[in-house]
Amino acid sequence: MSERDLATRLAGRLGRAALLTLVAGTVGGAAVLAGEAFIARHRRYAEPELGLALRATVGRTGAPPLRLVLLGDSSALGVGVDRLDDTIGGQLANLLAEGPTGRLVHLSSVGVSGSRSTDLATQVARALLGRRPDVALILIGANDATGLRRPAEAAAYLAAAVHRLREAGVEVVVGTCPDLGAARAIAPPLRQVVGWSGRRIARAQTAAVLDAGGTVVDLATETGPVFRADAGTLCHDGYHPSADGYRVWAHALLPAVAAAAAVASPH
Repeated sequence: MSERDLATRLAGRLGRAALLTLVAGTVGGAAVLAGEAFIARHRRYAEPELGLALRATVGRTGAPPLRLVLLGDSSALGVGVDRLDDTIGGQLANLLAEGPTGRLVHLSSVGVSGSRSTDLATQVARALLGRRPDVALILIGANDATGLRRPAEAAAYLAAAVHRLREAGVEVVVGTCPDLGAARAIAPPLRQVVGWSGRRIARAQTAAVLDAGGTVVDLATETGPVFRADAGTLCHDGYHPSADGYRVWAHALLPAVAAAAAVASPH
């Protein structure tokens, strides 16, 4: 056998070995991700508190009224806490009532735990029943990200919801998909995968919401480092925010919500 034939055969064997190693690594990695996904799906997560009021009035009687409605997923309901004052809506309402302008906040939520962007159409219809809100805060995207939904598709449904609310004269603030890479309920490397998916969703959301006339708060950028550094920002399930976590979100969202409230037309 010539040296050239020997080199060719050796190269072929090395190539096959490399391919087998790559395939084995890919299959092994997929198996790890599948196992972690199974565990993540079957964990016990916090449930919505059935006794938690979805409507409340916060502030001083006689102060300028503000009708604030929350739409979206479990975060719009405050899953992970059991007191209205600890929910994202309750904390925002208190901050708006105690702020320099001192608003009388009529707070409500039409959010549904587990919602994706495709569910927003029904929530918008509910939000626009009766007296129209002045400001709508939408918190959505985590379930689109964990379901590996296509960002453009999820963002299109969100944009449609924002457009409908704006057409009705409602100011809209959207908190984009939070930093799922901080979720301790999800083990690495799956945590990194859903974190990557969340960032893609958030980027698509930002462009879509701005085009539809809404205001965007990038929750992952604004609050992700805090959630990664402090486990206390998550509730007992390691996924949903705790009271401290919702407080971090509330302070990140407050400037945009207060600015929207300042320009909202009374209904």
